[in-house]
Amino acid sequence: MPRSVNSVASRERRKKILKRAKGQFGRRKNVLTVAKNSVEKGLSYAYRDRRTKKRNFRALWITRINAGVRLYGMSYSVFIGKLAEKNITLNRKTLADLAMNNPEAFKAVVEECNS
Repeated sequence: MPRSVNSVASRERRKKILKRAKGQFGRRKNVLTVAKNSVEKGLSYAYRDRRTKKRNFRALWITRINAGVRLYGMSYSVFIGKLAEKNITLNRKTLADLAMNNPEAFKAVVEECNS
């Protein structure tokens, strides 16, 4: 009995990897063994950087809040402490957005903390 190799499935597997490697440079885009390594490495970077992205955005928000509260003679840590003390539950993303795009509303939050 002849051996069945299922070339349809094999080709699909190869195409799937080469499709993911599309846009890469040199042999990474068209040589299966090189593309496979490149795609695996890229997926591990993607996994890692989805977490790094969250870290970077939180740092950005903290920087923006700090810049906003410095205008009112306060530091970031003191401001966050007073927010917790007054039970104001605004997250850092919202506070950073207020500091950037709506300074009068942010000033009202800062004054509420000081009172």
